Amino acid sequence: MSRMRRAVDLLAGLAGVVLFGLPMLIIAAAVWSDDRAPVLFRQPRVGLRRRPFTVLKFRTMRDGRITRVGRVLRATGLDEIPQFVNILRGDMGIVGPRPLTPDDVERLGWAGRAFDFRWAVKPGLTGLAQLAGPPQPSDALALDRFYLAHGSARLDAVLIGLSFVVNACGKTRVRAIVNRYVVGQGAYASEGTAGTATRS
Repeated sequence: MSRMRRAVDLLAGLAGVVLFGLPMLIIAAAVWSDDRAPVLFRQPRVGLRRRPFTVLKFRTMRDGRITRVGRVLRATGLDEIPQFVNILRGDMGIVGPRPLTPDDVERLGWAGRAFDFRWAVKPGLTGLAQLAGPPQPSDALALDRFYLAHGSARLDAVLIGLSFVVNACGKTRVRAIVNRYVVGQGAYASEGTAGTATRS
């Protein structure tokens, strides 16, 4: 990881905490008032070079069911804004592959060295695969590979901007925009045999 990228992540993390500070307090109050249960959800995830860390999110479920507040948070992606703290800690970056649980890694068959490329960078609060929302794990893997091969400051800026659109307008519209881009770039075709194997 370059020092420049870490500096950008730190600045973005600080900006996120400041920008979303008041909304986070409001969301925390709404989550708590909905069912008087803990506000934050903590879960183990696999980070840079497969090192474990604990991700923070606003809790959206109770007893296996999505709560009323949780439904809104999931639709707008606002359940993930506590991850700005993960960014400040150095667990995550602003843009990168989705942070997976250890169980997900095993279930998808991505524990082997052929998939180490995915953990060559920090997982991101947002990213190409997160915004596109592909239906198949192999498609998400293809987008991760495409991003790592073609990522740039310009693409990162676009993905961050689209993430704010998700917060304001929801995921459906943004997914349509991102998928037009990735299809046009042939990103889904960038994954070979390894990605296809995860469809089973």
